[in-house]
Amino acid sequence: MLYRCLCSRGLPLALVVFLMLAACTRQSTTTQSQASIGSFNADWEFVRDVDTLVGPAFFTREDAARPWAAVSLPHTPRLEPVVTTAKQWQGTCFYRRFFRVSAADTSRRVAIRFEGAMQVADVYLNGHHVGHHEGGYLPFTVDLTPNLRPNEDNCLLVKLNNEDNPTIPPGKPLKDLDFNFYGGLYRPVQLLVQDRLRITDAVESGRVASGGILLHYENVSEQQATLHVQTEIRNDHREARTTQVRTVVLDADGKEVARTLTNAPLLTPGGATAVKKSLSLSTPKLWSPARPYLYRVVVDVLDAKGNSLDHQEVQTGVRTIRFAADGFFLNGQKLRLRGTNRHQEYPYLGYALSDEMQYRDAWKIKEAGFNFVRCSHYPPSPTFLQACDELGILVMDAIPGWQFFGDKTFQRNSLQNVRDMVRRDRNHPSIVLWEAALNETGMSEAFMDQAHQAVHEELPFSTDIYTCGWLDYAYDVFIPARQHAKAPDYWHKYAKKKPILLCEYGDWEYYAQNAGFNQKEYQDLKESERTSRQLRGQGERALVQQALNFQEAHNDNFIGPAIGDANWLQFDYKRGYAPDIESSGIMDIFRLPKFAFYFYQSQYGPEPDAMGFGKPMVFIANYAQPASSRQVRVYSNCAEVELQLDGRTIARQRPDKDRYSNNLAHPSFTFTMPNFTTGTLRAVAYQNGKPAAEQTRRTPGPAHHLQLSYDRSGRELTAGRQDAVFVYATVVDEKGTPVPTATTSVRFIVTGDAGLVGDNPVSAEAGIATVLLRAGKKPGSLGLTASADGLPDATLSLTSVEPR
Repeated sequence: MLYRCLCSRGLPLALVVFLMLAACTRQSTTTQSQASIGSFNADWEFVRDVDTLVGPAFFTREDAARPWAAVSLPHTPRLEPVVTTAKQWQGTCFYRRFFRVSAADTSRRVAIRFEGAMQVADVYLNGHHVGHHEGGYLPFTVDLTPNLRPNEDNCLLVKLNNEDNPTIPPGKPLKDLDFNFYGGLYRPVQLLVQDRLRITDAVESGRVASGGILLHYENVSEQQATLHVQTEIRNDHREARTTQVRTVVLDADGKEVARTLTNAPLLTPGGATAVKKSLSLSTPKLWSPARPYLYRVVVDVLDAKGNSLDHQEVQTGVRTIRFAADGFFLNGQKLRLRGTNRHQEYPYLGYALSDEMQYRDAWKIKEAGFNFVRCSHYPPSPTFLQACDELGILVMDAIPGWQFFGDKTFQRNSLQNVRDMVRRDRNHPSIVLWEAALNETGMSEAFMDQAHQAVHEELPFSTDIYTCGWLDYAYDVFIPARQHAKAPDYWHKYAKKKPILLCEYGDWEYYAQNAGFNQKEYQDLKESERTSRQLRGQGERALVQQALNFQEAHNDNFIGPAIGDANWLQFDYKRGYAPDIESSGIMDIFRLPKFAFYFYQSQYGPEPDAMGFGKPMVFIANYAQPASSRQVRVYSNCAEVELQLDGRTIARQRPDKDRYSNNLAHPSFTFTMPNFTTGTLRAVAYQNGKPAAEQTRRTPGPAHHLQLSYDRSGRELTAGRQDAVFVYATVVDEKGTPVPTATTSVRFIVTGDAGLVGDNPVSAEAGIATVLLRAGKKPGSLGLTASADGLPDATLSLTSVEPR
């Protein structure tokens, strides 16, 4: 807390460290002995494309041979164009950080924890090589203590290489890969100053079914639940130590609901032990997507006087899960998984997302009506998983992999990824499936057996633990893509007594033109318009086609034994094997919705959940233009929809009954319009006979001005965190109606402590020009001006806020 407060004032790192240490000497023994875990994301220096041989000059401030640039984390080595024929940057880059510690801290343990470093990392301190790690998606920790110089400048240097490496998953060369793996220190870094008697880190500890804090529930009901807490503590003092472990459970309001104090065995120097304790929770509030209630488990390691030596908190949700051939059961109730896939990349920034940006992505998934997300095809940021915990999104966690099965070293690294992923993420209530398989890869049976076994060894509980894989072998749940079987039956006739979840659908089977259904009705469309890969700028007909493809496939997935599905996918993304954007997302790469987004949103509700999602909604999938289809599709989660043209009712009707809708919770509504040149469409949705939602579409006139907005999605723009939000400049007519055909070039200017990332000026797509606005170090008022030839300037005022 002190570190965060001081950093928020913009003080230099050296002064922050000095004030923290000075404060520690003035405070009580309890505070003095607790671990200090501070953000270490500011005041880095960066360089790439230089001599890769590490020499003494790297560790001096006077290194004039290299053009070091001041950066903050998360960071990407090069801002990447949204669409380009050039290959994404790959190579070697360096990060370094100068910092000071006191002599008192060098008597403790000082370590550095990296959440994500792509992908071969070598760590140096003051010229000494102190750490090596392979793999870009999971964390690692390096002990700095032996090579620290107290009360002097210390130089931490990180050398990173993200070039193709067949021994490190995903292993496949970037030019052949269906996603990009960007470089850099793209996730947060923490400096740990700990007592030598401490709670271990689960990944660093490397112990099976141990390390850190491990939670597990049994005997769960609405009346009672038993929480098992296992805490591994380690003694790196030179003498044996005794200790106690205090565990407290707090509800969402911070009220204590359970407590225990446990004596640990005598710990010899270098020894570690797992302290186990069970706590009973009375009338627990159960976690679910509709009500994602979270508790906090607070664990303290105490010395003989009761002072806290180490302190950690873990969010947790009380719930039970069960996968069976006849369905997925959450807290004893059957729940169909209605999901999507997500790639974590952003335009320009690659993987370098702030915690707030991770949260906004999760918010959009929930806003789209999904209760489930598959992390494709690698472990996501822990803050994304935390957002899923908080918002109520069930998760399939996945190891890195796609269509590549390497040699023994690759396989060994992949199996280590399985264990490290489980150790890092095991306490998240949102995670219900562990994809311990390499996606669409011909794995050996021995590898699949070991990967499946590794999950169950790390989580040796009789219930609630399920692996999954795309091949029907070894794993607890079978997760093929829809296109892995042939039309028209696909997986309707799967007869094995194993749960089957369709982990991808809606893209490839239409891209390959083998869907077998609605394609016949679109014979007049161009081949590019017949697929689900539709950019927003391709127009109304293409977006209607994409939405219908997803609707048809989702409806068809209800036939047969599948317990749920996940569409491909939530956001457009870039991939190594093609220069264009993979555009089968229901939102584009700038997180703007396509028509298909609203189809999925209509499948949730109309009663809002505890988070406010699932409200009554209605959406007109039509631009009301002269060239628009006279068959107007409307999406709504309500019982009836009335469509009006210029105030006159065309029809008030109940949902469609056709082969694209007959299995859906909320089928679409199709209206036949009379011919019109211009006009106003108004859809009113009725629930229980009363108006519940409405939307209006007007025929747009000529471009008249710009309207500015920005994307909050549950988190305000946050200063001092490398946070960025999308700002949208919408080209509108005189009445404020968006002009979906506009490709206007828009230039942005920002005032205040903030900057613009990416292209500027930028051309509008489907009437909207998008820019990334990144907050600076200090919170405060910001201004943005957008200008375009022939249109008046538009301004937007917003505020960047203090970190939460």
